[in-house]
Amino acid sequence: MNRPWLRHYDPGVPPEISVPADSVPWLLWRAAARFGDRPALNFYGRLTTYATLRDQAARLAQGLAELGLAPGERLALLLPNCPQLVTAYFAALSLGAVVVLINPLNSPHEVRHQVEDSGARLLVALDHLLPKAAGLLADGALRRIIVTSLTEALPWPLNWLYPLKAWRQGLPRGYPKGVGHVRYARLLASPPRPEPPRPTPADVAVLQYTGGTTGTPKAAILTHANLMANVAQINAWLPQVRAGQERLVGLLPLFHAFGLTVCLNWPVSVAAQVLLVPRFEIREFLGLLRKGRPTLLPGVPTLFVALIHHPEIREVDFSSLWACVSGSAPLPAEVRTSFERLTGCTILEGYGLTEASPVTHFMPFGGRRPLGSIGVPFPGTDARIVDAVAGERELSPGEVGELVVRGPQVMQGYWRQPEETARVLRDGWLYTGDLARMDEEGYFYIIDRKKDLIISAGYKIFPREVEEVLFRHPGIKEAVVVGVPDPYRGEMVQAVIVPQPGAQLTPEEVQAFCRERLAAYKVPRRVEFRAELPKSAVGKVLRRRLREERHPPAAASGPV
Repeated sequence: MNRPWLRHYDPGVPPEISVPADSVPWLLWRAAARFGDRPALNFYGRLTTYATLRDQAARLAQGLAELGLAPGERLALLLPNCPQLVTAYFAALSLGAVVVLINPLNSPHEVRHQVEDSGARLLVALDHLLPKAAGLLADGALRRIIVTSLTEALPWPLNWLYPLKAWRQGLPRGYPKGVGHVRYARLLASPPRPEPPRPTPADVAVLQYTGGTTGTPKAAILTHANLMANVAQINAWLPQVRAGQERLVGLLPLFHAFGLTVCLNWPVSVAAQVLLVPRFEIREFLGLLRKGRPTLLPGVPTLFVALIHHPEIREVDFSSLWACVSGSAPLPAEVRTSFERLTGCTILEGYGLTEASPVTHFMPFGGRRPLGSIGVPFPGTDARIVDAVAGERELSPGEVGELVVRGPQVMQGYWRQPEETARVLRDGWLYTGDLARMDEEGYFYIIDRKKDLIISAGYKIFPREVEEVLFRHPGIKEAVVVGVPDPYRGEMVQAVIVPQPGAQLTPEEVQAFCRERLAAYKVPRRVEFRAELPKSAVGKVLRRRLREERHPPAAASGPV
């Protein structure tokens, strides 16, 4: 098998990548030293240079240290994509603290779980999101909440207009009174902290929450070495990147492993300008593409679907883009073909998972790009297909089994979850739970998921978590949640429900019940009522049969 561009990871041999023996904050300090006057962040036209970002991180680090943030302690961030998230991230890491990134779309229950599970005592939150953290100060789960607002980051005149817009939308805003709240701006006014000893590569950098192999959210333990390795792998894969000259769209959420690496850690490593986007709105986004002239566009398939179907797509000049990156969910072949035909820009598809920092596979730039493939393993990464039952026998090219990977970017384990860790990490191999195959040339293809994971617009949703909420409704007897095809989101959440005898339920009532207890993207978009659910002989609900009713299985790609 001729695969000259593949590099494999051997624990006894240094990987064929150059990973600096340093920690993540070093990326910012180095970029500021080399390209201090270059823009690091572009937030609606307000530019923050690398020198300014380093200075702000040093000031915030001093303020956080005075609040008691010490090495090894956790700092939670409840923020959208905004300059405050970036500053707080580097400030905390420079102190040797551990960052806990929380999805702003999470429900109050989900926010509480991640704060309590991680043991974070300090939280940086946007004023709009404070209701999601209600009660965490009163019951002692948090020691302080550092409050900020988008008005502190927006340029004039948007910083004057935004409060009016927030008021019209009924969003909570402003600085709350009461013990335990601290102004972000006050900490940012601290004197710059003398550069402390940086954390070591082996120190934990981030607790990245994911569903793992069950519906219970758990945190992948990612060290500085894990994150730095993934950055080095991207740089080895894309040597044509021009340090200090790239402009990258930061639309992917930074609280997600994909966004954290591809839209923050890696761009800072090459002193790129990140055009931060806190929320996707198609007309605003088209304006950003016209004005910002990005050179790199990472996204999820739904982004490319939205673009190719917008009537103004032909009016946008995409000539500045030399590459687009798609991940988080499978990219339909017709979407890739249509986008590249309309824009002339190449889409490179990749694959990864939170537990691997996250990228493990990527399409070779300028090489063969077979449709449906996730590409080949990153430098320093070994990947193989094993039987999906015991996971011990390596399969031949063309056979379908479970994808397992090994490399320097793979997590240390799950936070306080030794049993789950042992289930997915075996002898150095990470068992992804995804069914895949490899062709004769070493390209990999994801076939299906062993897990019942639903991926909707790039967000990962576990049916069990939604089902547990549904079962709390007094009018529901049985419920099962599945992902069904959706032309825009890739998949959408469908709930199939058997009501209690005599109960009069409506889809709207069920959705409202879920909306109070779940993040909006987890709420079933389709609710169907039935007299009974399809079950096996032993009474197990046949979830796959429900999926196949709306999405018949494709022809087999190889023996299982």
